[in-house]
Amino acid sequence: MNPHFIRMNPTKLSYWEREQYFTGIDVFIAGSGIVGINAALQLRKRYPKMKIVIGERGPIPTGASTKNAGFACFGSMTELIYDLTQMSEDEVFALVEKRFRGLARLRSMVGDANMDLQMLGGYEVFEDSESFKACTDRLGEFNEKMQRAIGLSSVYSVADDKIASFGLGTVKHMILNSGEGQINSGAMMSTLTALAKQAGILFMNGIEIESYSRNGNELEIFTKAGFSFRTGNLIICTNGFAKSLLPELNVEPARAQVLITKEIPGLQLRGTFHYDKGYYYFRNVGNRVLFGGGRNLNFEGENTVSHDLTGQIQKRLDELLKTMILPGTNYEVDMRWAGTMGVGNVKSPIVKEVEPGVYCAVRMGGMGVALGSLVGEEVAMLVK
Repeated sequence: MNPHFIRMNPTKLSYWEREQYFTGIDVFIAGSGIVGINAALQLRKRYPKMKIVIGERGPIPTGASTKNAGFACFGSMTELIYDLTQMSEDEVFALVEKRFRGLARLRSMVGDANMDLQMLGGYEVFEDSESFKACTDRLGEFNEKMQRAIGLSSVYSVADDKIASFGLGTVKHMILNSGEGQINSGAMMSTLTALAKQAGILFMNGIEIESYSRNGNELEIFTKAGFSFRTGNLIICTNGFAKSLLPELNVEPARAQVLITKEIPGLQLRGTFHYDKGYYYFRNVGNRVLFGGGRNLNFEGENTVSHDLTGQIQKRLDELLKTMILPGTNYEVDMRWAGTMGVGNVKSPIVKEVEPGVYCAVRMGGMGVALGSLVGEEVAMLVK
């Protein structure tokens, strides 16, 4: 990408470091999240003797894989109704099918117990009757489409009778998606990392790519740490951070701000919940409540790789937590954080060969848990 990018002192490595870690790399994968690790595991199946290295700029995956809400979800009704105004019906439900298939693949790879999968259902909550009616009017239609797409019958059903038992406040109506659940994202990533290490895949932390260029039959990778190395192939799995290396891609960073409460004795809430076309989402984590979202309050401002929190969104999360989710309940917020999703003007992932030897698998659209396994495998199958 920058053939004139040459350092006068390019190594900054010892002989031992260069020979042991940075020589003979067949594939270097940028990003140690769910996509990157699954790409590496698929490559190991195809090429047992290949030297595969996963590079991560932080001490752990720092984008979305360990900062998400842990939703094993594939589509709430208001989200899908909106998607149908932007995409064809075939495209929308093909993506639903891929998400569902991706979750099944993740379960087979990691194991339900190893990521604490709990199939408690996913609920869409409504504060107004108009939006709710727009969904219930199409309940039969969407259940038929889901039956054809993923093979489950009666996926959606009205769940107003559970509002009181969950202790919700301003919620007037709910629709249940019976096929959704929740996971422990940290446990999921820990298990995937262990599987990759068992397969002989090398991990390098503190490696952030500044640029790359073609050098004969290899690619020269220049790092922000001040040294370079060569690889036969490069796979970019950095999702919302991808434009720093591939500015031409239709993918933008999208900050997701999240909070979690301390333990709440007797918490009634159980399951995963979507609100306002999925722009807000909450769930129980044991007897804690995790709540995130609000990007729609300031789309432009939230198109950032910064993990700083903003007063506007945190204030709205606090308001909804008090009035909608935990009315009349004593609670204390324990932690607040942010992650980075990859989004675009369409929701389907970008999986392609960008140029000879350079591949990308990005733009999960906030559905990395559901899509990551399959997308990682897809990009690995492109490597020659």
